[in-house]
Amino acid sequence: MDRDDEARELPEPETPAVSEDVPEDLPEEAVEGESAAVPEAEPEPEAEPELALELEAEPEPGPEPVVRSSDGRRRLRAALWPPRASRGQLVVALLLFSLGLGLAIQVRSTNDHSALRGARQDDLVRILDELDSRQQRLQQEKTQLDQSYAQLENSSNQAKEAQQQTRQKAAELGVLAGTVKATGPGIVLTVDDPQGQVKADMLLDTLQELRAAGAEAIQINDVRVVADTYFTDVPSGGVQIDGKGVAQPYRFTVIGNAQDLTPALNIPGGIVRTLEREQVGTSITEQQKVTVDALAVPRPPQYGKPAAK
Repeated sequence: MDRDDEARELPEPETPAVSEDVPEDLPEEAVEGESAAVPEAEPEPEAEPELALELEAEPEPGPEPVVRSSDGRRRLRAALWPPRASRGQLVVALLLFSLGLGLAIQVRSTNDHSALRGARQDDLVRILDELDSRQQRLQQEKTQLDQSYAQLENSSNQAKEAQQQTRQKAAELGVLAGTVKATGPGIVLTVDDPQGQVKADMLLDTLQELRAAGAEAIQINDVRVVADTYFTDVPSGGVQIDGKGVAQPYRFTVIGNAQDLTPALNIPGGIVRTLEREQVGTSITEQQKVTVDALAVPRPPQYGKPAAK
């Protein structure tokens, strides 16, 4: 039997059964063909790493980390140094520093040059009393000037009234200048210094307190006290007033309000207390009529001249 006969006797191959699970949408060639294989399902693309991280479950919050004080100080130093400031901030800081420095210097200068800084209680009482007396005198002077102005305005003969007021003012200025005699109520202050403890500065302090208390005319022994009166110590002992020697005791004849003059001399820290500490005797006598008859020789000014209007 040859090969052709053997081939004809072989049974025909059975057609394979189609599985019911084959999808309906597969092509016919894949179902009917002998060697057609069922296509394998394509593998799903793997998720990208970023999406996978998002899908992961978030870890449960644990206890907050403890911040140490050393870490806080390290962060603060890192934030402050090196300094990071703009040019505008530096300019503003410089201006504020200059302003603060100027205010501090001004306040310190004002406090250092204050006349009342470190003053004793006795000195403050004396200064306050002098200010009260000066205020009263200024108020009286203002009242007199107002009256003079009213009289001058209401007078029918203003020229005659003006001449009368001028003469009265000249007489008052003559009393202050020491060129005319003066009389009125006042006191007599006697300073007895047998041991020679009184110096020129003590007599000058006494004069200043009398003037501050409202003295209008003053005479020491036989010397008239005026605006340019000066005191000097004599090397051999004693005091000279305007170049004239003055013997013991020193007698101050003063015209003014005795109710103002006496307390001004006797206040704590005043000239009477100062002289008593130096073992110098003092006595004050109030009188209703005191006469100042010593006259001063006016000296023409060497430098000052009347100002032309």
